[in-house]
Amino acid sequence: MSTNSTRAPFPGHPGAARRVSDRLPVFPWDKLEPYKATALAHPGGLCDFSVGTPVDPVPEVIQKALAAHTDTPGYPTVWGPLELREAIAGWLHRRCGAEIGPRAVLPTVGSKELVASLPTQLGLGPGDQVAYPRLAYPTYEVGARLCGAEPVEYDSVDELDGSRVRLLWVNSPSNPTGRVLGADELRRAVEWAREHRVLLVSDECYFELGWEAEPVSVLHPDVCGGDHEGLLAVHSLSKRSNLAGYRASFVAGDPVVVAELLGLRKHGGMIVPAPVQAATIAALTDDAHVAEQRERYAARRSALRAALEAYGFRVEHSEASLYLWVTQDRPCWETVAEMAALGILVAPGDFYGPSGDRFVRVAFTATDERVAAAVERLAAAR
Repeated sequence: MSTNSTRAPFPGHPGAARRVSDRLPVFPWDKLEPYKATALAHPGGLCDFSVGTPVDPVPEVIQKALAAHTDTPGYPTVWGPLELREAIAGWLHRRCGAEIGPRAVLPTVGSKELVASLPTQLGLGPGDQVAYPRLAYPTYEVGARLCGAEPVEYDSVDELDGSRVRLLWVNSPSNPTGRVLGADELRRAVEWAREHRVLLVSDECYFELGWEAEPVSVLHPDVCGGDHEGLLAVHSLSKRSNLAGYRASFVAGDPVVVAELLGLRKHGGMIVPAPVQAATIAALTDDAHVAEQRERYAARRSALRAALEAYGFRVEHSEASLYLWVTQDRPCWETVAEMAALGILVAPGDFYGPSGDRFVRVAFTATDERVAAAVERLAAAR
């Protein structure tokens, strides 16, 4: 069979002139592989603090709920059962102080999926701007680029062009810095967004992991005045309940926007599996396992922070989340290389924006044994 070599390649083919992937930055974690190889070669093994992935067991109450709902041959709904939406609304009221009903919440297939796809689902495109903090989770930029919108970094909302920004991301507690925005700062962002008719979406995935500051939700009456118009909050169960493997999360806020997202997601089949929906109910209605996990993380955080400071690092922000944001006041990749030689893998700060190029992010999600090993190595290398 003959082929026509002059025929244009299929979309997405390496030879295609316009691939969606061409809009995206290099996947940052690929750059870390050589340093991971160095750290793996350490005689004592790898201490991996680069990715904030949970390592502790899924709480038994959640495992049981999942197992009890494995015989679900039919399609679940995108919105989930009323019991799930009531559990989400109840948690938002209990933990975030939000007065919200089950019609204003929506389960999602992991928070990263939502962050990456939200600008597209909202119909944004060329000529629109998506704004996010100057030091930020890389997927905010990716979501803008996927739909052809312009990604814009900011330190203050007052720097932004309200006539072009269509979606404003805020992130508290912050990934990577662990910074917590106070009610006054969040209120100012809400006021700016409402003045310019911009949808504000608050990424609050580390909300239950405040250490030296108590996070505040954008849905709290002190921030939004009891009105959720133009506001969404994104929450995840990955960190607070060790459910990264379940892809359990949700978005809540403006009921009109939630309804629009529900309609779009029905067409796309963006459905949280029924057993995961059941597990989410169990996770959100049990606070005991969260308190136990916080105790584990608090101990690891304390041990690592003391060891890093004794080694010569300075810790900035880090008042919440699962990370320590630290610096030696030199290029981040030099620090990555130095730590890799000790068998310790950390994330370079420039993964989160050029202004992070003299910091590294240290996740304290490793096991107690690996944390202890890293503490010992840092002490020996001083």
